Amino acid sequence: MLATVASLVVKRLYVRRMVMLFMNRKERIDRVELMRTFVRIVEAGSLSAAARQLATTQATVSRRLQSLETILGVRLLLRTTHATKLTDDGERCYQHARRVIDSWLALEDEVGQSEDEPVGTLRVRAPHAFGQEQLLDPLARFLDRYPQLTVEWMLNDKSVDFLSDNIDCAIRVGADVDPATVSVLLAEVPRVIVASPQLLERYQPIASPEDLAALPWIALNTFYRHHIELYDGIDAQPARVSMTARLSTDSLYVTRSMALIGQGVAAVSAWTVEEDIREGRLVPLLPQWQPAPLPVHLVYPWSRYYPARLRRFLEIMREVMPQIAGMRHPVLGQ
Repeated sequence: MLATVASLVVKRLYVRRMVMLFMNRKERIDRVELMRTFVRIVEAGSLSAAARQLATTQATVSRRLQSLETILGVRLLLRTTHATKLTDDGERCYQHARRVIDSWLALEDEVGQSEDEPVGTLRVRAPHAFGQEQLLDPLARFLDRYPQLTVEWMLNDKSVDFLSDNIDCAIRVGADVDPATVSVLLAEVPRVIVASPQLLERYQPIASPEDLAALPWIALNTFYRHHIELYDGIDAQPARVSMTARLSTDSLYVTRSMALIGQGVAAVSAWTVEEDIREGRLVPLLPQWQPAPLPVHLVYPWSRYYPARLRRFLEIMREVMPQIAGMRHPVLGQ
């Protein structure tokens, strides 16, 4: 009888201990989630934006924020109808939470998967034209090499806000390097000046950069609008050519198409018009004078820890980018 009672007591104590361990573990997991939500609120700029990025409701995000404030016993955010601002305690909490989350991601990478088999979702932004043609081969190689990964491939020519847009990295062509980010030079895109034979028939032959000013232009306003600088590969000083743009656009495809139908001269990435030149639909002008090539960077925000999926994506881009048709290895020191 005593043995039976003792056995029952031991079982109850064991069950109680397991329940307490589970509850403590659940609380720790919840606190990580609360910190993750708080960091996303700060980086997204609002509760509603954080809710969209976390695929949950604004009410849930608000409840998590209140729970974290209750646990810490401080006010983390000051909210008005127009803005959300960190308190001093909120700023300190954000810095600590960011480090905790980075450590947690590192732990997940190390014990939850093989270093050679990264998992999860990589969110990448790339330029429209470049991202739907030239970059598809390296993207396919990346997906084939790491079958446990998924990629969100978003095309947009505008500058990226990594935090509010919830982007892991971006491929930028010709953009200025932002010192607040990490920018890795992958390759260069040579450019060429082209015009249709029909357009050239209406003007005097082009013998020098100055002669280009007499022609109508299709301006790719991402890189040039009122003038363009040309280099001859010998003299370091460029020839500055003024232009009259009949059409200004931010689309590489529109620039090429309008040049094809004779609306103007265009300076475009060489890979977009290789076949047109070969078939005689476009004529390269002044081959000895060319615009400077456009640098291609992989850009991502600075962090204390980078997940394996981002590191592997950088590796494959550095490996294959210079080998893509129309690309070339970057010339350092320019």
